Amino acid sequence: METLNIEMTPKTPLVKFDASNGYLELSGRSIPENTMEFYGPLFDLIDKYALQPQKDTKLKIQLEYFNTSSSKCLLDIFKKLQNIHSSGKSNVIVEWYYEEDDEDMLEAGEDYQTIVKLNFEMIKV
Repeated sequence: METLNIEMTPKTPLVKFDASNGYLELSGRSIPENTMEFYGPLFDLIDKYALQPQKDTKLKIQLEYFNTSSSKCLLDIFKKLQNIHSSGKSNVIVEWYYEEDDEDMLEAGEDYQTIVKLNFEMIKV
């Protein structure tokens, strides 16, 4: 299975997707100039992963900030994973990290949790 590693920059998050272990991580800031161009390779790999996912899939989100267009891309990622989860092929867990004093990030995670049918763990750091 493929892996995807994109290094963090001041405008883009760290992206690690180890398909062979069912592990996806996004951390840092997500304010890329062109979100579709940035997230496109990840979308493609998730689509390939959906064909033969691992029994368990973990998505770790530890973003300090994301813009509106990144928010849409995050929702697209969640929907792709929701499809994998609802197919019964993989148990998908989302770990949503937020800083103790960051109400906005906690609320964003809670909003996603109400939109998609995935298991969310809210983790205060």
